[in-house]
Formats: sequence, C-alpha cells, structure tokens
Amino acid sequence: MSLGLGIVLFAIGAVFAFALNVAVDWINLQMVGYILMIAGAVVIILGIILLVRRRSAVSTSRTTVDPATGSRVTRNETSQTDDGTTY
Repeated sequence: MSLGLGIVLFAIGAVFAFALNVAVDWINLQMVGYILMIAGAVVIILGIILLVRRRSAVSTSRTTVDPATGSRVTRNETSQTDDGTTY
C-alpha cells in the first residue's frame, strides 16, 4: 500500500508542478506539486525499506548443558514472514 500511495502522491505532484497552468493568488500550485513529489519519493523509499525488512529472517541457536543429567540441550528458533513461510 505504501508503494501505491507514493506513486499516487508523486503523480499528483507532477501534474501540479508541470501540467497545470492556473494562477491562484493565495497558493503556489507549482510549489505544492514539488512538495507532493518529494513526499511521494519519501513514501516510496520507506515502502521499499519496509518490504526488505519484512523479508529478512532471524535464526537463533543456543546450546546449554542440563545440570540434572549433564546432557547437552540445543534449541533452535527461526522467525517467519507474514505469509507463513519459515526460513
């Protein structure tokens, strides 16, 4: 959703900055267009960063010795993604 929002903001900003030829006294539409384009680029970059972070996996392995029996106990933990796949 964040990638789509970023693209929409960027497109609306480009229309305001480059395609509109309207003069309004109380607001500069070209500057609003540039601001929307910058905001769209930031949202796209954040969306890509969040997608990359979500796809990463974390795995932890820990080995301890049981004091009662003296045997080694190994515990493995893995993290899962949102769609249920395990890495």
